[in-house]
Amino acid sequence: MNDNTVGESIAQLTALYDAIATFLVTYSFQIIGAIVISLAGLLVANKASNWVKKICLARHLDVTLTNFVCNLVKITVVVMTVVVVLNKLGINITPMVAAIGALSLGVGLAVQGLLSNYSAGLNIIVTRPYLVGDTISLLGVTGVVKQVNLATTVLTNEDEEQITIPNRHVIGEIIHNSNACRVVELSISVAYNSNLDLAQQVMLDAFRSVVGNDSREPQIGINNFADSGIELAMRFWAPTTKYFEQKFLTNRAIYDALIKNNIEIPFPQREVRFLNSSSHTQ
Repeated sequence: MNDNTVGESIAQLTALYDAIATFLVTYSFQIIGAIVISLAGLLVANKASNWVKKICLARHLDVTLTNFVCNLVKITVVVMTVVVVLNKLGINITPMVAAIGALSLGVGLAVQGLLSNYSAGLNIIVTRPYLVGDTISLLGVTGVVKQVNLATTVLTNEDEEQITIPNRHVIGEIIHNSNACRVVELSISVAYNSNLDLAQQVMLDAFRSVVGNDSREPQIGINNFADSGIELAMRFWAPTTKYFEQKFLTNRAIYDALIKNNIEIPFPQREVRFLNSSSHTQ
């Protein structure tokens, strides 16, 4: 390496050092101020979000709406902090706002479905047709509401399945909301010569003996007059997360109670008659 090459390298390093030193001298206070403002803004955003959350919980506001308001407050403070930081660094945000506006138009067309989910989610959060913990039937599925997000509604059921429904499919649909329970419908036949009052009382006592059923009184009555017997039906409420468990337990309790009280449970019967074929022969 000759002296000219070494001299050029030293000159380049010197120029780089001078540029860095000039930048630090000129913008050091702005950079430090921007860092301090950023940290203070994040701290204020978290504090404001927690403060709003405490107020909402104290007023017994819905969990989903509480989370939405808290996130909105936090995002607002962060955006305001970013604007202040950019101004502190001497960056003009006016051209950026225009560019973001133009970009948003193209992005909005590209993610139209996602935006419709968000707008529908906002509608759900504000109008609250269902809350976390409610049992809803929608679009052919039934489950307990686990989460209500801006984009989706998440359900779960007794099989521990997680059902995710885009919110745009919720708006405009018929929603069946039964809070935390579902109606269980079951039936059993008794003989025509049975004491119906006794049979219905036995079914009611059997229902009450099953642990886990809802405290509301069930509906019991004649559902149908079948060929082999009278079909008695029962409708009662059970927790959605234990729907089939309570149905199976109640069916077994009713069956055992009817047998114990000697109430006949008929089985299908067919009467077959043989015609005398000799009378038709010549």
